[in-house]
Amino acid sequence: MSDRVTFDEVVLEARNIVKTYGGTRALKGVNFEIRKGTVTTLFGENGAGKSTLMKILSGVEQPTSGEIVLDGEPVVFSSTNDARDRGISIIHQELSLAPNLSIRDNIFMGREITGPFGVDFAEETRQARALLDDLQLPIEPDTLVADLRVGQQQIIEIARALSANSRILIMDEPTSALAAAEVEVLFGVIHDLLARGVAIVYISHHLEEALEVTDHAVVLRDGNMTARGERSQIDLEWIVRNMVGDNFDLGSPPSGYGFGEVALHVDRLTVVDRENPERAIVNRLNLEVRAGEIVCIYGLMGAGRTELLEAIAGKEPVAAGDILLEGRSVLHDTIAERISAGIGLVPEDRQRDGLVQTFDVGTNLTLASLDDSIRRGVISRRLEKKRSVELIKAVTVKTPGPELPIGALSGGNQQKVVIGKIVATGPRVMLLDEPSRGIDVGAKAEVFRLLAERAREGLAVVFSTSEVGECLSIAHRIIVMRRGRISAEFGPDATKDMIMAASGEAVAA
Repeated sequence: MSDRVTFDEVVLEARNIVKTYGGTRALKGVNFEIRKGTVTTLFGENGAGKSTLMKILSGVEQPTSGEIVLDGEPVVFSSTNDARDRGISIIHQELSLAPNLSIRDNIFMGREITGPFGVDFAEETRQARALLDDLQLPIEPDTLVADLRVGQQQIIEIARALSANSRILIMDEPTSALAAAEVEVLFGVIHDLLARGVAIVYISHHLEEALEVTDHAVVLRDGNMTARGERSQIDLEWIVRNMVGDNFDLGSPPSGYGFGEVALHVDRLTVVDRENPERAIVNRLNLEVRAGEIVCIYGLMGAGRTELLEAIAGKEPVAAGDILLEGRSVLHDTIAERISAGIGLVPEDRQRDGLVQTFDVGTNLTLASLDDSIRRGVISRRLEKKRSVELIKAVTVKTPGPELPIGALSGGNQQKVVIGKIVATGPRVMLLDEPSRGIDVGAKAEVFRLLAERAREGLAVVFSTSEVGECLSIAHRIIVMRRGRISAEFGPDATKDMIMAASGEAVAA
């Protein structure tokens, strides 16, 4: 975005912000400023303090000490409504939509458009449709959010923030569930907002992608600001070095052992669209995965990756074909029976489908394997705690103990809990749908290391991703899906261009 005119006016400043939770200092005197008509990108690992700082700037939380200055005057935001009334909106990393309400109702929730006879639904529908058109999402505003895929819900979150006509817009992982084409649409929207003088704070673990829109960059590490730079001064190596201390990659395919027998056999599997049974989302697909093998499934949104994994796990109905686990058909088994047989799924949306937010870390870890803690028909709390402590160690969850509320963990550690929950069931096949969604580069490397270790122990691992770089990490084999079919298969020596071309994605010259 270097061809556009940028502004230099500071509209918001955070001065010497300290935030303490009990004995933990999440922010240690951070200084941060936001300029009109520019993108300030905030980099840092999970737990570095990014989300805490943004919650303070958007009125979700109050600082322990320090001050916020808006338009040159000190302010105190008593709530998110207070911040929003002053022109500050935030798009949170974890979706906060009401699934039982329509797109229109979610966009205008809490600030409905009213007329002489109450809520003016016609005007809300008109404005909602205009927003959806701008974001190139051809869906009717009265569609229930529950009927949308995660990526589409992410776009609704963005539409809700845009509808408030904010002059400061905080985007926390706005592209975590978007396909490449949708990211381009979002970047176009960002370009238009900047031209109107809107200031944007952008947080993303997609480092290369974030560099495309960055004007100013700030890096947080352990609650401290470790670096600040202008776009011309920074590159990928600069970001990673200041985030984690040194450069590293996501690993390589585990070696030094042979694969076992076929653990998973998908035979001519077909999954159809529930609303349009004439359309096959997964179309007569064949796949074999051996014990100890790691297979990556790559594809754009709508390619059928999620539907394939959910069909294998029993969440998505199968129209035709068969699914065999170690030679036995599990096609008619329930989800619980497939888990008992050895198929475990780590879902795409860990908040909604992988965790119980009201439970602590230990209970979430043992939830899918409670039978192992039952003695004489009663759950043994002693055994449950012992198992949760063992799992915390096995999947390296950073927590002071199993009693910690699950919401207190970083995104990367929450993902480890979901993986640990599946590991506790003793799977033979582990399916992971976008396992790195919304977690930082360090946590991503830890998750991939865990998967490599499980493969060495004989587990068959299948993970899907929409990030080409992840395909070239620990996978022994890369399967590319396009429109419900396998369009190509590669070994670990594939290139990004080969994978993108096979998926139908445009390859940069």
